[in-house]
Amino acid sequence: MLDGKIAVIYGSGGAVGGAVAEAFARHGARVVLAGRTQAKLERVACRIWDKGGHAAAMPVDALDADAVERHMEAIVERFGRIDISFNLIDVGDIQGTPLVDMPVGSFAQPINRAMHTHFLTATAAARRMMSQRSGVILALTAQCGRNPSPTTGGFGVACAAIEALCRQLAAELGPHNIRVACIRSAGSPDAPGLSDLFDEHAAKEGIAREELDARYGASTMLGRLPRLAEVGNAAVLLASEYAGSVTAEIFNLTAGQLAD
Repeated sequence: MLDGKIAVIYGSGGAVGGAVAEAFARHGARVVLAGRTQAKLERVACRIWDKGGHAAAMPVDALDADAVERHMEAIVERFGRIDISFNLIDVGDIQGTPLVDMPVGSFAQPINRAMHTHFLTATAAARRMMSQRSGVILALTAQCGRNPSPTTGGFGVACAAIEALCRQLAAELGPHNIRVACIRSAGSPDAPGLSDLFDEHAAKEGIAREELDARYGASTMLGRLPRLAEVGNAAVLLASEYAGSVTAEIFNLTAGQLAD
């Protein structure tokens, strides 16, 4: 589905980024693994190469404008083009405190970080894609960006802002044959970071982890939350020509937690 495509994934040393990178490589893309920690990127690259895929670990600070620009130049110089850009870096959200009790810095942190990095990486890719008149830019948000819940701090606002940025970019870049789409997930309990958090919550409540998973799953139409591999599969679909007419879209990957 992505045979021969050049894809850069920011935050690919993390659980979600690594899963997306492996899915892209499995479908034929040559994957550029971008993030701040070389060792984490190398581990993902090794998994991809061991399975017959192609990956290059190219570290970058996706919050540094000059670094992002130099990094994109290096990608184009090495591979000749950029077909897919997907930003999956951690925005450092602070949750669990009501807004009325939260310092403004804590509230603004995920919003500022999300807007900063998504603007830098998306526009850097878009400038190269405009010259080749093709490309796909992707982002990931969470269901609280559409359906706010208590004590999510600035994270839900950051998710809504990312979705708004994607829609505006889609409008600007559509005439250049560049698509922009966003995946809205409900969180994947099999992702290591979230799995550890679920384990902690279950322990605090004195219940089995399976009971906690079932409780969260009960809020969805499918009776479960989306799996990590399903995030990768959705990204492959949106990045491929099978979604060639899809842009400005917020892809619902909440297992039916949201009806639209």
